[in-house]
Amino acid sequence: MGRRVYLETSVISYLAALPSRDVVVAGNQQVTRDWWARRDRFELFVSDAVVEEARPGDSDAARRRLALLDGVPVLTVHADAQALAERFLSQATLPSKAAIDAVHVALAAVHGMDFLVTWNCAHIANAVIRPQLEVLCWRAGYRPPVICTPLELADEDQE
Repeated sequence: MGRRVYLETSVISYLAALPSRDVVVAGNQQVTRDWWARRDRFELFVSDAVVEEARPGDSDAARRRLALLDGVPVLTVHADAQALAERFLSQATLPSKAAIDAVHVALAAVHGMDFLVTWNCAHIANAVIRPQLEVLCWRAGYRPPVICTPLELADEDQE
């Protein structure tokens, strides 16, 4: 099987969203759709947190998001992941409103994911925050996942 990928909610949201009029967002949506078409090269995972984030909002969009998650194995949040997420919030430059983002990274690390794929560049795929999260993972005894966007992972399979 392929390398293990944790899908953060923003990826699912980009896939399920109607095409954006914003040229950058529309480009990211297309990159995400292209990556999704080749997803069989990876072993995909989500978490209870992703499923819960996919539920609210417009009912049609929520239905599309949840349909995309159908069949993707769901990782549960347990004490080790929660403790690591709390460490991220107290020791990295993450605001308290990023608590769920800390959980995503912690789950990916604790469950041994190779990659965490996201479009959340504010709190997850952030060049300032990412190295802090990696150091905290190593200190806690976990190998950090490579945090990247679908664009960055698009050519990974052509090594």
